[in-house]
Amino acid sequence: MLSRYKYRKVVLFVGILGLALFMANQRVITKTEAAEAPANPLLAKWDGPYGGVPPFDKVKVADFKPALEAAMAENLEEIDRITSNKAMPDFENTIAAMERTGKTLDRVQTFYGIWSGSLSTPEMEKVDTEMAPKLAAFSDKISQNTELFKRIEAVYNSPEKKKLTSEQQRLTWVYYTNFVRRGAKLGPEQKARLGAINQELAGLFTKFSQDLLGEEGQLYLTLTSEADLAGLPKDLVDSAASAAASKKIPNAWVIRNTRSSIDPFLTYSDRRDLREKAWRMFVNRGDNGDARDTNQIITQILQLRAERAKLLGYPTHAHWRLEPQMAKNPENAMKLMERVWPAAVARVHEEVADMQKLADKEGKGVKIEPWDYRYYMEKVRKERYDLDQNEVKPYLQLDKIREGMFWVAGQLFGFTFTPVTDVPVYHPDVTVYEVKKGGKHVGLWYFDPYARDGKRSGAWMNAYRSQDRLDGDTTTIVSNNANFVKGKPGEPILISWDDATTMFHEFGHALHGLSSNVTYPTLSGTNVARDYVEFPSQLMEHWVSTPEVLQKFALHYQTGKPIPQELVDKINKAATFNQGFATTEYLASALIDMKLHLAGDKKIEPDAFEKETLAQLGMPKELVMRHRTPQFGHIFANDGYSAGYYSYLWSDVLTADAFGAFTEAKGPYDKDVAARLVKYIFSVGNTVDPAEAFRNFRGRDPNVDALMRKRGFPVK
Repeated sequence: MLSRYKYRKVVLFVGILGLALFMANQRVITKTEAAEAPANPLLAKWDGPYGGVPPFDKVKVADFKPALEAAMAENLEEIDRITSNKAMPDFENTIAAMERTGKTLDRVQTFYGIWSGSLSTPEMEKVDTEMAPKLAAFSDKISQNTELFKRIEAVYNSPEKKKLTSEQQRLTWVYYTNFVRRGAKLGPEQKARLGAINQELAGLFTKFSQDLLGEEGQLYLTLTSEADLAGLPKDLVDSAASAAASKKIPNAWVIRNTRSSIDPFLTYSDRRDLREKAWRMFVNRGDNGDARDTNQIITQILQLRAERAKLLGYPTHAHWRLEPQMAKNPENAMKLMERVWPAAVARVHEEVADMQKLADKEGKGVKIEPWDYRYYMEKVRKERYDLDQNEVKPYLQLDKIREGMFWVAGQLFGFTFTPVTDVPVYHPDVTVYEVKKGGKHVGLWYFDPYARDGKRSGAWMNAYRSQDRLDGDTTTIVSNNANFVKGKPGEPILISWDDATTMFHEFGHALHGLSSNVTYPTLSGTNVARDYVEFPSQLMEHWVSTPEVLQKFALHYQTGKPIPQELVDKINKAATFNQGFATTEYLASALIDMKLHLAGDKKIEPDAFEKETLAQLGMPKELVMRHRTPQFGHIFANDGYSAGYYSYLWSDVLTADAFGAFTEAKGPYDKDVAARLVKYIFSVGNTVDPAEAFRNFRGRDPNVDALMRKRGFPVK
């Protein structure tokens, strides 16, 4: 997943408050006033090695507001210089000039995003609440700037455009299209209303995020006796003890209210009563009827999005969001989901039947419920494939899997990763690596792997600085972030097979950023269509299970011996096991997302809509959506994945087919195929239409049958 804080200049098109409201309600400080203010370290250019690095050691929460205000003021003056240029608009004095603006703001927003999402405190939440609407207002002030749009439109319509390079033509199209889609052609009254809608959305997004963070950080399951630990593997017990210690709860164990803690607990705990308690705590985040309940916020967000879409000339928010994506419209996205859904549900019924047979043998009168699914799924896996995930986990050490990722990156991309200690970090848990290719510096990779209070759950990639060649070579700085729970000091952290897969997934996003080789920052790295951006990351998941990785890096944490081939064979045989559950829980969320945003201006009560829609879809009662509506941060913490959660499935169609290029050649490490992958997919950013990029790599359009085979579903 890409971080919602990946702003760059593209944030100018996110647009959140109209020019009229901005001028009426905000006073932007001038550049002169900013210069006279005490030096703010957040505004300084990054210096030091590697083309400059973020001075994380100098950040103070009190500096965020003045830094953001000063950076916005500077950016507005940069825009004024473009619009006041008397020369006829051309690519260099308008489009390229826009690419040179906002660099100070980019840097400040890098810090702001990290502190909001990974180091949140009550003090930071106050800043976030105040500044989110102001940042949004700033975005609309630019995207609704009439004189600026006239210049962009003039370049876009100029006959001289055909003389530009293909990348320059693509960049011009991106600017023009995004400005139009953000209301540049609306009248003054419409712009004002659009801005008011966006301002309100900014506040609601922030409130939703903070409420969800509170649910995950302040709610947890406390275990107080040895009996409460029945069935739990040692590493999970150790991590629960560490979590209790971090919260200063003596003689206890704590299961955090995050997926990385809840999923393993539901898989291994023999205490059905505690499984139910943990499950209900997790699936009811944001849905407890208290001060952090998000249902009303969601209703407001949906109403505002529907109104905004109509203002912009689209039937629904879903139509607006999908227009620039590969899918192009909701109908195409729904067609894909509806093809896969019946096969996934049918497989769930088979899986439940298998689990129920096993539960019946135990004679405890258990009827499979959602809090039983993972537990009995694991028992079935062991019975059918003689595969116990607890047998696999001792071979999956966090540090070794990280080394495996580096090795794969070396084989496919020619990258090397070397730890560095001469740069500041924002938390002691963070480590930094220099990335080189052929001995040449490519960028830096920051790794923040552990859960802590104030850090949002999940795993994601971020770009602190994008690669470009606009004014000399600017190298990228990327990060991967996760939420593993620390165990005992000095002992390796053991992770699950799913966790290892997620690490490779997020590392795929990082490799996408590190491989970027473009001229203009707006087109750099992962700045691609939402239903395409998950393609490179999901593709990298395939390399976890390759024999080369397993033999070199899946080493037992005590003996150091590689994972036995017999165990590898069991893993491969079970590759499509539980795909009914995995696909259905995901697709349920994707379908709810799309249907919420196709409902237009109908006032929606989220819980009722979710219940009714799932019933219509025939959702199996033994599982729930991967992200229930009240906690669906992908679509309600910002606009990023709204009406776009289908993207993971769409991208996996590309992924399944693309990996076939390797298997049809000499295997996963085929150098020629890897070179094509880098040339046509990973390095080009948004300089090429994604459909064309895939065809350049694969020689044809993607085939959905590859996805069905990958998941073990029938191909019709």
